[in-house]
Amino acid sequence: MLHKFIVLFLSIVIFTGCGYKQPFLTRSATIVFKTPTIKYHDKCFIERYEDNVKLTILDVGVVVTDMTIYQDKICKNFILCFDANSFNERFLDKSYERDFLYNLFTKEDIYFKDKEKSILIKVIYDKEEKIENNATK
Repeated sequence: MLHKFIVLFLSIVIFTGCGYKQPFLTRSATIVFKTPTIKYHDKCFIERYEDNVKLTILDVGVVVTDMTIYQDKICKNFILCFDANSFNERFLDKSYERDFLYNLFTKEDIYFKDKEKSILIKVIYDKEEKIENNATK
């Protein structure tokens, strides 16, 4: 009986737990993310999934940080997760709404400036290049 349970468990893990979710949108950009405790100005990739946004920030082609932004939590570097309110209090300002970052990064144009709290979050998307296929001409 235990053998059947182990086989069933492993089958479930293999077929459901190891599935890779594809983002429905991936874009490269330049990001300015300046707060009193975080300062980034470099290239990034923004991947939008059904329930989260993954932000990968690069410095000279090397990943500096990964952030996965959900409505209720923010995870940094796949290890450290914060409740969204705790993240706001620690890295932004406690006055911001719980889903502030999620709502910001699900917009098409990402620009936020709060002079009073010294916060600037700005994303400039790279222009998409059209690649023509000469074989079809």
